[in-house]
Amino acid sequence: MTAKIVNVAAGILQQNDGRFLLASRPAGKPYAGYWEFPGGKLEAGETAFAALKRELLEELGVQVTAATPWIVQTFTYPHATVRLHFFRVTTWQGTLQPLEGQSFAWQTPGALNVSPILPANGPILRGLAQPAVLAFSNAAELGEAEFLRKLEERLECAPVRLILREPLLNLQQYTHLAEQALTLIRQRGGTLILHHHAELAHQLNADGLHLPARDLSRMKQRPRGLDWIGASVHNAAELEIASALGLDYAVLGHVAPTSSHPNSPPLGWETFAQIVSQGWPLPVYAIGGMRLSDIEHAQQHGAHGIAMLRIYWE
Repeated sequence: MTAKIVNVAAGILQQNDGRFLLASRPAGKPYAGYWEFPGGKLEAGETAFAALKRELLEELGVQVTAATPWIVQTFTYPHATVRLHFFRVTTWQGTLQPLEGQSFAWQTPGALNVSPILPANGPILRGLAQPAVLAFSNAAELGEAEFLRKLEERLECAPVRLILREPLLNLQQYTHLAEQALTLIRQRGGTLILHHHAELAHQLNADGLHLPARDLSRMKQRPRGLDWIGASVHNAAELEIASALGLDYAVLGHVAPTSSHPNSPPLGWETFAQIVSQGWPLPVYAIGGMRLSDIEHAQQHGAHGIAMLRIYWE
């Protein structure tokens, strides 16, 4: 007999500096005292968003005014199997109140100072530590020297998560470029994720591996020994594989027309949103014709953020 799944809406209240709210579970509930994202069960006939607004008003005394759907995570506890629909809540009205006797704590991604955390929230915390922008390299277009100069210039401003995708380079050329890029990133902060070359990623102690869709289809398990593993996907079937492998993120597209795919029709935002709205346990980035000004629009359509084919951003 298949266990009944309890649908739950959960809100990630976020401040402008990226900090998010955790609340302790009240006495009398399973896992009392554990820290979680506030929310609660969907009532009969209720949408996840409607449940989110109702629960946050009842628990915290705030009225949600802006929220975007994010990750959907299924988790089995000893007492129940829950399907958690997470929303990122960016604006609300009212002052936070512990209406159920909770404690509150504002937390910084990657630097929690409360525990224990409700078990289902582990992947969610990892997802929150991911940036809103992924950068794909374009060294073949710029030339190696100019690419590295621009990367160094970018790193002087802020860390960057860079996926080193250079299909026109042979392995020797790619290895040389990866070594230089990794040196810059280690000196100035950031993350370097190699594309396709799993063995090289291990050899260089890179931060992760990005799988093209052709590699994804052959995978039997998540590659081991690397911190961040993601993939490029084009449809729901490939997202299903990425989810089953337990990957950390997926890049879905192309969303808008691009010069790199002149004869391939774009997904468009409507189709992108339809695919993402099926509910996935990992952050999904939009790629294809993206600019920084598209971040909010992408998030409104369910994306975690955007991926851009360059490390210098306009």
